[in-house]
Amino acid sequence: MDFKNTSELEVPSKLVDKIIGQSRAVSIIKKAAKQGRHVLLIGEPGTGKSMLGQALAEIVPRQNLQDILVIPNLKDENTPKIRSLPSGRGQEIVMRSKQRADIVNRRQSIVFFILAIAAAFLPWWIRSNYGDIMAAASLISGMMFLLLYGVMTSMGAKRKRILEPKLLIDTQKNNLAPFIDATGAHAGALLGDVRHDPFQSGGLGTPAHMRVEPGMIHRANQGVLFIDEVATLNPTTQQDLLTAMQERKYSITGQSERSAGAMVRTEPVPCKFILVAAGNTDTIQKMHPALRSRVRGYGYEVVMDNFIDDTATNRKNYYQFVAQEVLKDGKIPHFNKKACEEIIRIARRMAGRKNKLTLKFRELGGIIRGAGDLATEEKSKYVELKHVRAASKISKTLEQQLADKHIEHISDYRIVRSKGTEVGRVNGLAVIGDSGIVLPIESEVAKGGKKREIIATGKLGKIAKEAIDNVSAIIMKHFGEDIKDKYDLYVQFIQTHEGIEGDSASVSVASSIISALKEVPLRQDVAMTGSLSVRGEVLPVGGVTPKIEAAIEAGLKEVIIPKQNKKDIVLSPADLRKIKIHFADNLVDVLEISLDKRKGKKVIQALKSNGAKSRKTKKN
Repeated sequence: MDFKNTSELEVPSKLVDKIIGQSRAVSIIKKAAKQGRHVLLIGEPGTGKSMLGQALAEIVPRQNLQDILVIPNLKDENTPKIRSLPSGRGQEIVMRSKQRADIVNRRQSIVFFILAIAAAFLPWWIRSNYGDIMAAASLISGMMFLLLYGVMTSMGAKRKRILEPKLLIDTQKNNLAPFIDATGAHAGALLGDVRHDPFQSGGLGTPAHMRVEPGMIHRANQGVLFIDEVATLNPTTQQDLLTAMQERKYSITGQSERSAGAMVRTEPVPCKFILVAAGNTDTIQKMHPALRSRVRGYGYEVVMDNFIDDTATNRKNYYQFVAQEVLKDGKIPHFNKKACEEIIRIARRMAGRKNKLTLKFRELGGIIRGAGDLATEEKSKYVELKHVRAASKISKTLEQQLADKHIEHISDYRIVRSKGTEVGRVNGLAVIGDSGIVLPIESEVAKGGKKREIIATGKLGKIAKEAIDNVSAIIMKHFGEDIKDKYDLYVQFIQTHEGIEGDSASVSVASSIISALKEVPLRQDVAMTGSLSVRGEVLPVGGVTPKIEAAIEAGLKEVIIPKQNKKDIVLSPADLRKIKIHFADNLVDVLEISLDKRKGKKVIQALKSNGAKSRKTKKN
């Protein structure tokens, strides 16, 4: 795509056209908007779930919006009545009621003013004609009359106020269907509530209908109700939400049993809305089964995409995304083309898969704003390549910062060794979040065990322990005769205080054990990662790019990764020059690179011969 900077790019006006990479989800919300269906969105944070909800509200037809009035019930004050009116009519009725009350109040004020003047001047006239005693009596009786008139007027005004309606929902200014974000709302805010009245006697209390407050489900009437992390709602609230969805109306009552509002319950209030619920994969287990069944039966369930193909069309959409973020922020300059291309390179790196781009746009947006801030500080007209690269270092995630501190710690104490050779010690690679770390692994052979087994320490997770078992199968197959005297093999993952999960260290574990068992040293300037099958094949793993970057940061010269991960590497030319990358198909490939060349020949030959025998047996 030919452009100089993002100011030349056209940004769509409709929100639904700004959503990138979620074509399947966009297609579904268009159907949901047209037919009034509910939608459950499942996906990782930052993939556009809330944006889809807002877009749905934008394309939902604006029809039959209603104003909701609550009026007193003269027969039972604790059961206020509900009235639905066309949009705009509610405000008219409330204003008309207030105007009538104002006219009456002005008339009463004029009458009171006239009576006050009469009460003030009448005693002077009586004094001149009937004497001081009659004047004093006239003054006292006049004041008492004014006081009584004031009390009666006040009580009448209060009775009129009790009869005034309250406007619960005003849709007069809504140009689009309502969109209500109820994420994190408590029961009262979501379902409606009745305020507590501390003055409940002596005529000082507030009328029940005046204390009624609408919930978000009522504000979303004829619109969209969006709830992210819907599973965090307590089960009772989820059940009440289900009731509102089924009945399309829900009475408002006090949510606290200790509140005066607990005695008040309105007539059912309309709440016909489209629910857009969102969450992570854990939401499926924690969500109320009946609520999920309602969504599934009367709507759609959508799993958000995390990646899209790295094509020319999708890159064009990424350029559009950068332009959107610039306009949305409003405080940063536009990006030139090289800066946009660097954003795409970062998107490829974040994807961690060959020919894919990430759809975690929230994290990309943080880098875009960081680069824009740097350009603004330098008073640069456009955001350039250097600004994006600097921002990617400044805008590091917490995991990346923790990984940096971990690398700094192990460097200070020389936990990672980058020179020479050593028996039973290997530099493995792991990831923390989106960042890589070097993971030293040591193995030792101890004689006198009761049975042949591999004992691994380092707070291993379930998958990591299973990977160790798979490694033990390979060791027993190729070197079973060498441990017939019942050796025990010990494996330690060094400095793994937070634990290890996954099987990407199985290649490193196998290399370390073979080195210890055969007393052949391993090169310490080489790091490695990869999953190992029970037949010795090196299988692909995730996070190869951050792992290689961690090896570079630790000063290692070479790295071994699975051959199938070759196209997953996204490194800058400068980083590629700092390290030599080897690609392995099987365990023999790994050992040929990592074992000491002179002392490791016999081990490699033994592995090759055993592998040839195995293939020959399988063929026969």
